[in-house]
Amino acid sequence: MKPVIFGLSGPILTADERAFFAEARPAGYILFKRNCVDRQQLLALTDSLRELEGRDDVAILIDQEGGRVARLAPPEWPAFPAGPDFDRLYDVAPMSAIEAARANATALGMMLAEVGITVDCHPILDVIRPETTEAISIRAFGSEPMRVGALGRATLEGLAAAGVVGVVKHMPGHGRALVDSHHLLPTVTASEAELEDDLAPFRALAHAPMGMTSHIVFEAWDRKAPATMSPTIIEEVIRGRIGFDGLLMTDDIDMKALSGTPADKAAGAIAAGCDVVLDCWARMDEMIAIADRLSDIAPRARERLDIAMGSVKKEEGDFAALIAKRDALLAMAA
Repeated sequence: MKPVIFGLSGPILTADERAFFAEARPAGYILFKRNCVDRQQLLALTDSLRELEGRDDVAILIDQEGGRVARLAPPEWPAFPAGPDFDRLYDVAPMSAIEAARANATALGMMLAEVGITVDCHPILDVIRPETTEAISIRAFGSEPMRVGALGRATLEGLAAAGVVGVVKHMPGHGRALVDSHHLLPTVTASEAELEDDLAPFRALAHAPMGMTSHIVFEAWDRKAPATMSPTIIEEVIRGRIGFDGLLMTDDIDMKALSGTPADKAAGAIAAGCDVVLDCWARMDEMIAIADRLSDIAPRARERLDIAMGSVKKEEGDFAALIAKRDALLAMAA
């Protein structure tokens, strides 16, 4: 098994993808809108991945937060609210906001599980500030660390109740970034003391089964390398101060915040201490180069993957009732 999660080019596995994945044996797969047409097609696609791997517990990821970040979208799938909706309710009734977030995540997880998706890259635990880039602020649970942690915990629990593994992101925090790391490399100049607020939600959820790094330079810890590529930040901050011991994946390795070829960046992230690399674009030449460059997954990383995939146990739930409960609670903040 290679320590990489690959994207797929379309709504079905191509013959080239099937042959390549069978040989490379990636740690998992990630889906985007280009892969999701309707329920029948999507379940057939995820079933084909399980058949290819010969097991049921394949890590099949998606970014399904709600709001603008929704790969499964109307009219085929219902829309879900984003983090700020729960933040507003928390101002009025904190416990109701937590209940709404849990019900929302359980329903969201049920929707994903129905089509064979096993991992959601959610919740986002970034603590926003007035200057936070819109790429994060329109998605996050708010500006108060305890609130972000509480709503994040409810989201993790809700996903798990539906049989879906959650991924906390973007470690060690994206809230102070002034630019979008999809396009530019952010640099954060805050002091170690100031950054304690950013670490707090991740520390509260250090038990999370999976986590994702941020492509950000934090001058207080490493003046040269962004978190994804920094052994100091990964070992001393994410593994040390936060105490996270789950599976640590990169944010998309081909985001423009990082320089170099995809294979160079993938190798650098693994060398820095990430367990697996996330490569989303399904470009065959780049995937081959990454697979050729990376050694087999480290035993500890494989153990973390297996623990994460075995960490959830699906419970019974009523999708319509969960949506109704969420909507009734969110209406309190209208």
